[in-house]
Parts: sequence; C-alpha cells; structure tokens
Amino acid sequence: LLNPSPYMFFVDLGDIQVAGSSPEALVKLRRGHASLRPIAGTRPRGATPEQDLCHEQSLLADEKENAEHVMLVDLARNDLGRVATAGSVHVDPYRCIERYSHVMHIVSGVQGELAAGKDAFDLFAAAFPAGTLVGAPKVRAMELIDEMEPVRRGLYAGTVGYFGSNGDMDQAIAIRTLIFRGDTYSYQAGAGIVADSVPETEYNEVLAKSAILRSALAIAEEGL
Repeated sequence: LLNPSPYMFFVDLGDIQVAGSSPEALVKLRRGHASLRPIAGTRPRGATPEQDLCHEQSLLADEKENAEHVMLVDLARNDLGRVATAGSVHVDPYRCIERYSHVMHIVSGVQGELAAGKDAFDLFAAAFPAGTLVGAPKVRAMELIDEMEPVRRGLYAGTVGYFGSNGDMDQAIAIRTLIFRGDTYSYQAGAGIVADSVPETEYNEVLAKSAILRSALAIAEEGL
C-alpha cells in the first residue's frame, strides 16, 4: 500500500468515483461511546530515522502548531459536549504523534458517552463540519471560506462513512482524496491559517499533505 491509513475507501457514485486514504475521523459512535479525533499540526517525514525524530521534536515544540491544536481540541470537546452525558467528555490520548507515508501529525482523541435521547444523527450534526477543516468559531470561519476560497470544496472536508442499523456510526473526513469524473480528476489540500502563520510554511504544508496524491497519480500514469 502506498499510504496505509485508518480509513481507506473507494466509492463509485456513478458519474463520479472517490478514492481516498484519510488519517482523520470526524466522529465515531459505538455502543453509545462517542469519539472525535482532531488532527492539527503537520511536518513532512524525514529521510532517515534521525530526521524523523528531529521533525517530531520540532513539531511538538512549535508554539503556533500546538496553540492551533489545543484550540481545535477544545472545539471538539465543545462539539461533543452538546450531545454527550454531562461530565463524560474527556481527552485521551492527548498530543501524540502519528506517522504516515509522507507526513506526521499531532493527534488527540476526544471521548464521551452519548446522552439519553440523542442518536448518531444528533452526534453527526454536532460535530460537522470538522473544526480542523474550517476553523473556529465555526460559523464565522465558514463565512470567510465562502467569501475567500476561489472554488467550492465539494466532497473535500466532507465525510465518507456509514450509519449502522444498530445505531453505530463511523465517519472519515474526506482528505487525501481523489475525485474522478470521466477522464478528469481533482484533489484538494489545505492548511490551517492563524495569526502566527507564515505563508511559505503553510504552502509547504499543503504540498506535503498532497504529495501522496501526486505519487499515486504518477504510479497510475506509469501503469504500475
């Protein structure tokens, strides 16, 4: 596999096909236990184990990246708290590093028990869209996205997943995803913009996140 990830999917919707390898869950629900998994903070993988460790240490020490991560963990806690049993929301794990083929991320888990009278659809509505993909506060951030981004996001930053007949749910965020329409394809990637952002750094983050998609397309073009 080119980029093993927690979520790997292919969906044929007739006029379009969707293929992705997403590292990020929007929300899961299993037997009443809800979990969100915010990812915020990125570095490219190193060419050697020593470089990898250096990048990890740099990421965990980066004030801007960690401030952004903490903000988005708090947003996830607030989202889950709207539909969770009072006092059940907690963070576990917190600020761990996960490595993928081309990048590494800071990842946390926000857990809680779904409140009586709430179901998977209530939980989805509370969590969507992901704060890691739109920012905070969500409504104002979405207004700015609508005003400033030159193209519609479409499926990008949406979800691919299921609602089970038993009440469970698992929804992946549609990132690291290719959309095929006939003989054409498209993909999108982004970075979180905050007051301390350095444009060149954010641009390089976008390139690092989308590198796996370019690699997959290059392999397909070669016919391998």
